[in-house]
This record gives sequence, C-alpha cells and structure tokens, in this order.
Amino acid sequence: MTIDNLAFEKELYDKGYTYICGVDEAGRGPLAGPVVAAAVIFEKGFYHKDINDSKTLSAKKRETLYELITTHALAIGVSIVSHEVIDKINILEAARHAMEDAVSKLSIKPEYALTDHMDIKDTPYTSIKHGDQLSLSIAAASIIAKVTRDKLMVDYDRVYPQYGFKDHKGYGTKKHLEALNLYGVSPIHRKTFAPVAKLLKQ
Repeated sequence: MTIDNLAFEKELYDKGYTYICGVDEAGRGPLAGPVVAAAVIFEKGFYHKDINDSKTLSAKKRETLYELITTHALAIGVSIVSHEVIDKINILEAARHAMEDAVSKLSIKPEYALTDHMDIKDTPYTSIKHGDQLSLSIAAASIIAKVTRDKLMVDYDRVYPQYGFKDHKGYGTKKHLEALNLYGVSPIHRKTFAPVAKLLKQ
C-alpha cells in the first residue's frame, strides 16, 4: 500500500490555505550537541517522490535532497537550540521551542503548520504522529533539520575529536559511551541525560 504523503496538504489546500509549512526536529535522543528544527513551505502542488522521513535515507541521499529542497522551497526556517537550553528546560520543551522558532524564521508567514507529533503556539497546526512518514512537508523539514544538525556535529568532531561525534552524531552508541567513560564529559554534553548525569555524579 502506498501512502499519499500529500494527503494532509491537499486537505488544507481544499480548505483554502496556500502557505502550509511542515515542521520537524532532529536530535532529541543524542547525549551531546543541540536539537535542530526546520520548517519548510513548498508551492502548492509541489511533489518529489524521494522526499521521505530523513531516518529512512542514507546520508548521501539526504545531502542530495537537502539541495533539492533548498532550491524548490518557497521558504525555509531553521532553529538551533543548544545543549545548555536542553539541560535548563528539558528536551521536549527545547524541541518545541526549536520548532516554534523555526516557524517564526520563515520569510513567508504560514497560514497553517503540520508538525511531527508536536503541539506549537502562534500558528494553527495539526500534530501528526509519524508525520515525517505521512506528510511531504514534514519529511522535507526532517531532512533539512537532520542535515543541518549532522554538519554541526561534524564541526564539533574537529573540536573534540576523541569522542567520534562525526560517526555517531552524539547518539549513545557503544563507541560514544566508551569515549565518555575514558575522557569524561565534554563541554557540549547534555548534563541531564542519564549516562552523562551518572558520570558527573561519580
């Protein structure tokens, strides 16, 4: 069964909306680095068969689609929320803040937002569970957010090469946990996340 990943957008176009943005974030799970959100508005009726949930795509494919999305989107907003803010307000609130901020940074004010399972303020929206698999706009946002965050983690890898951030992007892989135990907590680790908090307690 193929999913019509324009179904949510079409329903809104039929109701008279023109500027619909998809919103998603990347980096809720990692032990280090920021959470990044993106919002994307396409022209009515825009479609590309390869745009899908960023988690299902190879890094190379995401890079290619990142270029395609930035070329075809009417507007893109990106927000980066630091590990310090995540520790201060918790990851759910940090992700929500990033998504709202990404929407506010769009050069065209959206009339409606489709979010990946998140409630947001200031814009009428529908929160869709597994939205990155069900909506083209959300999938595009997931790709922009993921590619942006991955690039940041590669940059951090140059600053803190001992942790291997370029390989695991801050997620709690075996290699990352071993480096954490060996070298201790870096300035970009999320101090409230269990494996890091445990280490700081010791």
